[in-house]
Amino acid sequence: MGFLRPVPAPGAAPEPAPAPVTVREPLWRHVVGAALRRERLARGRTLKEVAEKARISMPYLSEVERGRKEASSEVLAAAAQALGLGLADLLALTQDQLTADPAARPASRPGPEPSATSLLAHRARARPRTGDTVLLAA
Repeated sequence: MGFLRPVPAPGAAPEPAPAPVTVREPLWRHVVGAALRRERLARGRTLKEVAEKARISMPYLSEVERGRKEASSEVLAAAAQALGLGLADLLALTQDQLTADPAARPASRPGPEPSATSLLAHRARARPRTGDTVLLAA
């Protein structure tokens, strides 16, 4: 016995086809904010300590970490330096998520992933690669 589908009433609009699932690129502010927060927590630092050392307001740094503000390169450099990182380190922390297979990305807002790691763990598992090119645009 097959499945029966309801027949639309005469003159009724046909049901729209289901929308295709769209996989979105992660936003830089989400990825970098999550990386900064992971690093801060991995180092046992408070938001207040990092904000003061970076000379950034604590509410603003919180917004950056939560991916709600698009921080300038100066702010990112200051926050990274306050954590003992350089911008290259911050980029290394975000590389895995940015270069992941788009089909594996969630369609919703990306946030900290269980597989995301701190810089020390990232360096421990990172293998040297040859021929990789990173292009940054400002």
